[in-house]
Amino acid sequence: MALKVALITGASSGFGLLTALELAKQDVFVVATMRNLAKADTLKEKIKELKLEDKIRIEKLDVTNSTSIARMKAVFNAIGRIDILVNNAGFAAGGFAEEVTIEEFKQQFDTNFFGVIEVTQFVLPFMRKQKSGKIINVSSISGLIGFPGLSPYVSSKYALEGFSESLRLEVKPFGIDVALIQPGSYSTSIWTTGKKVAEKSLDTKSPYYSYMQVIEKQIESGKSQMGDPEDVAKLICKIALEQNTKKLRFPIGKGVKLSLLIKNKTPWSLWEKLVMKKLQ
Repeated sequence: MALKVALITGASSGFGLLTALELAKQDVFVVATMRNLAKADTLKEKIKELKLEDKIRIEKLDVTNSTSIARMKAVFNAIGRIDILVNNAGFAAGGFAEEVTIEEFKQQFDTNFFGVIEVTQFVLPFMRKQKSGKIINVSSISGLIGFPGLSPYVSSKYALEGFSESLRLEVKPFGIDVALIQPGSYSTSIWTTGKKVAEKSLDTKSPYYSYMQVIEKQIESGKSQMGDPEDVAKLICKIALEQNTKKLRFPIGKGVKLSLLIKNKTPWSLWEKLVMKKLQ
């Protein structure tokens, strides 16, 4: 077995799948997990194509299910160590706050936030015992910049940002690093099969319907400008394998750093006008 061992959640597609392959190519043994093993075909094909059969192990893991997480703990008890955790599992829930049900908000947080916490909690004892480890949480530019029609997703990522900041300070004395990846818009399934919009906001009778159509059009028009997700996977791999990660946040993507700079340096009233003008 390779010297380092990694656990990746949400590895059936997108950043998770690409990161699993990238780490395996760097001689890391990867436990690539996903909620639905029926979606593992693409990863299996890539593993075979790249001859990485002895470097990647595919396992079922539902980060919203404590029993599933307990089974994963047993897997790592047998392996004996874990050096890298990439909390990538997630989806994007959209809709307007008035129309998104509390149950839909909870479902969003169960995956994007509480799932991260529970997986991290089972991993930390391994890393503390080793006195080393790397926890990489896949956040989003939406964890720093709010956007109308995406309040469930934005809220979950803002929560992840705060959790990660506190966590880094808590585990630093044990030789464990925590990092946040903050991608902008990338061509992954989170904006297609991974997006769930509240039914009420899609109803033509909704007072927000025309507003939602403008937002959907804005998202659609930006797809041609979306970045290559392999760039994010390579950044995650670089952070995972470096000796000491001095930064917490790693924004990546076209226009991301500029957007953050403008928001942080601009009075809210002006920032609000810029956003609303863009949606006219």
